[in-house]
Amino acid sequence: MKDSGEKTTGVLIPAFNEEAAVGAVVKGALKYAGRVLVVDDGSSDRTGRAAAAAGAEVIRHPENRGKGGALRTGLRALAGRGSDPVIVLDGDGQHDPNEIPDFLAEARRSGAGIVVGNRMASSSSMPRVRYWTNRVMSAVISRLTGVEIPDSQCGYRLVAAGVIGKLSFSTSNYDTESEMLIEAARKGVAISSVPVRSIYSGQASRIRPGRDTVRFLRLVFRHLFPAHTRRARRLNGKNSR
Repeated sequence: MKDSGEKTTGVLIPAFNEEAAVGAVVKGALKYAGRVLVVDDGSSDRTGRAAAAAGAEVIRHPENRGKGGALRTGLRALAGRGSDPVIVLDGDGQHDPNEIPDFLAEARRSGAGIVVGNRMASSSSMPRVRYWTNRVMSAVISRLTGVEIPDSQCGYRLVAAGVIGKLSFSTSNYDTESEMLIEAARKGVAISSVPVRSIYSGQASRIRPGRDTVRFLRLVFRHLFPAHTRRARRLNGKNSR
């Protein structure tokens, strides 16, 4: 049975070509949430149909907008429908829906507006390249936010509805997850972490190390040197006239 708090909890699953796994994720999430929303981000398979058959609401992007685009769509939709908090997890089975109560408990305990999953205590199954990339990126994000975030790249997280309206994203891909933390910290939102399992079953990662690392570095540069970034944008605007 869901308690009264869980009836208002919304779950957001951004999904791109996850027909094989998304149904099980939806069914697992429905045990703990009053509403599950899947944002089908321009999939070429039957992701949306599989999600709907499992009991999810579905919003479909006609074209792929990137994970960040799907997050923006879903977060705003759920906050607008009164869901609080919103749990975000991936549709490929790498996040266990049975850990949703851990996020809710940590939010109640700490009062944090964002709770991020931390896979690093059980990272033996994580590919080594991803492990070390995550360690470096998490150290950078922790420095920028002033908060120790052991696993800043984990997409499994809780976001309070009151936080969503404070966030303004300039990114639309995997760097949006980092931007969310930076933006929240600068708006005074408390951030906490909770241990989660690291689940890898041979799924091909959609993260592109070269391209997504460049995006991450651009994001960091914009936040380290905001005045320089604004000046460059003004110059580009003048040169394009």
